[in-house]
Amino acid sequence: MFYVTLLTDPATPSLEAVLVENLRNAWGGGEAVWLSLSEAATFAVPAMPDNVEAVWADMQKVCVDLIVCPAEGRRKKMLLADMDSTMIRQECIDELAAEAGVGAHVADITARAMNGELDFEAALIERVGLLKGLDATVIDHVLQTRITAMPGGYELVQTMKANGAYAALVSGGFTAFTARVAAMLGFDENRANTLLVADGKLTGDVGRPIVGREAKVVALDEITARLGLCDADVLAVGDGANDLGMLTRAGMGVALHAKPAVQAQCDVRINHGDLSALLFIQGYARAEFVT
Repeated sequence: MFYVTLLTDPATPSLEAVLVENLRNAWGGGEAVWLSLSEAATFAVPAMPDNVEAVWADMQKVCVDLIVCPAEGRRKKMLLADMDSTMIRQECIDELAAEAGVGAHVADITARAMNGELDFEAALIERVGLLKGLDATVIDHVLQTRITAMPGGYELVQTMKANGAYAALVSGGFTAFTARVAAMLGFDENRANTLLVADGKLTGDVGRPIVGREAKVVALDEITARLGLCDADVLAVGDGANDLGMLTRAGMGVALHAKPAVQAQCDVRINHGDLSALLFIQGYARAEFVT
């Protein structure tokens, strides 16, 4: 059995009952359950529909996300999340670069790297090199003035933890940011790269080994082994090419407002909902969210 979930942007909920009922009837689904009025609904189907991709494309035209996932193991026991443009709205290195006066150049490199057009490690080294000489106090300034949480992130982490799940934040960004974001949202642990500092200034280099695509897979392996879990127990979420390793390995890999190259390789794509969508697709109703 599979569960079909339909959801919209919670800021402008627009999911119509007639749309849900029409799809339920077309696919021979069970009774629809509204997880949040006008925002998210779900129903069971006996098998994976053979026209999911075509219907998904039609739903995108009316700003509705469509997800079909197995009923077995629907609620996950571990959250493995990217940080930049996933748990927070920004790319930290782009915000640091803006303070250094090279924001547009670095942002272009970041976008290309996240879409898989550039080698992640080489692109990271190049971008960090452009920050050389920046006063280290700029990190706190950026955290306080430029970094904002992605909507639904706190609810996602806290609700999964309240139901026994473990939450890990694994980023190709920097520990100075992941430590703060992890504490703010309630993650159990965080892993990222270390910006090197000497005499109070950024050296223009990053600690080795670099946390990139493979390191996120290693994190999945190490944490699941430590907790006695398996890949199927994991919900992974990210937006960039360096997330694809963990997204394709996890029991449920979610491409959240992701780059085209990432969406092309993921079955679960959220383009209209926020991070609360990851609770809906696990069958949580909004009334169950920890806020």
